[in-house]
Amino acid sequence: MTTQIVITILLIGLAAGILSGLVGVGGGIILVPALVLFLNYTQHQAQGTSLAVLTLPVVILASIKYYVDCKTAGTPIDLKVVGILALGFIGGGYIGSSLALKIDQDTLKKIFAVILFYTAFKMLGWDAIIVKWVKGIF
Repeated sequence: MTTQIVITILLIGLAAGILSGLVGVGGGIILVPALVLFLNYTQHQAQGTSLAVLTLPVVILASIKYYVDCKTAGTPIDLKVVGILALGFIGGGYIGSSLALKIDQDTLKKIFAVILFYTAFKMLGWDAIIVKWVKGIF
């Protein structure tokens, strides 16, 4: 691995870590596109790498920080909810990865892009604006 590749990987990891700690995203939204664009990974490779990163305790410090600070603020993180979500995540991750590996690269990239676009659209509130505009026409 060249020094340039190592630095690129470190910068991608740093960006994903910062965004993960800042707004709770990183793996899919940062790692997958960055691995595809900067390291020429296939979509399957990038998604698998992103999931593999999650298997390591990479977010433990951010999780502890949120847990302590939220508890101090009187809005604690419910560890029962975390556990139940984790159980669903384990099953869903297995099912999702099994499905993804059966889908060709181009289709998988498009599905990924649509999900990112839809999420951004909803979070920016553009869906409500469009619904209001369409209702105004009819």
